[in-house]
Amino acid sequence: MTWRLFQGDAPLAAIPADERGLHYGESLFETLRSHQGSLPWWPQHWARLVAGAERLGLPLPDASRVKTEAMQLLAGQDAALKLRLSRSGGRGYAAPDEGAPLWMLSVHPLPAPQAPLRLVWCDTQLGLQPQLAGLKHGNRLEQILARREVQQQGADEGLVCDSQGHVISATSANLFVLKDGQWHTPSLQSAGVAGICRAHLLAETNAQITQLGRAEVESAEAVFICNALRGIQPVRQLGTQLWSQVHPAIVTLQARLAATHPGLLTHPEAS
Repeated sequence: MTWRLFQGDAPLAAIPADERGLHYGESLFETLRSHQGSLPWWPQHWARLVAGAERLGLPLPDASRVKTEAMQLLAGQDAALKLRLSRSGGRGYAAPDEGAPLWMLSVHPLPAPQAPLRLVWCDTQLGLQPQLAGLKHGNRLEQILARREVQQQGADEGLVCDSQGHVISATSANLFVLKDGQWHTPSLQSAGVAGICRAHLLAETNAQITQLGRAEVESAEAVFICNALRGIQPVRQLGTQLWSQVHPAIVTLQARLAATHPGLLTHPEAS
């Protein structure tokens, strides 16, 4: 992993001891997939970061400076780029009125392509908090607990519901299901992360945003999960429910998505 850390425009050698993301999870992050050193979805990721920062009251660094540093750090690679935003400000829940933003860039290897996935249902539930719903904030304890369940069951991913039993997402990806020829994706009004890939696919599919139960997902004609690193990942199995072949509608969407982000071209072993 290579990384750079800044407070405002000034480089830092280490994270300050009073960094509020470490103490309280007061932070946001974006995970971007680069393609030959470029960032095809940069505008969308930055717009989400800006919206999240406004909701949390976090100061923002200069967008052009962040992108310049990111491109230098990537140095032409195909990689996963993580951008993290937080601030310092001392002890206590009350945030400082002013202060330069703390931001960090780090570059990581891309995840390996995966064949159609085996999913399980997680017992861990997501709490309802409309003020945080949709944000990619730094407090991911619910996802950590759910991912532990996935590991214990030897699955590829897991689906999580909110405390009212509505299906929300996978632990690190959004969910789409095909029913009667129409795509559906869960509402994220009270829980979950509004993914960049999800936003693209909402426009591509005219998917209905709705509340889904477990039975509706298991009875779907096709199921996939998606995120900005891996793109569209077809689901082969969920519990005892099997989808023996990748649905043609998923293959079509994979091709359309790759037209907007060449790094998401489908690998043979992932279809």
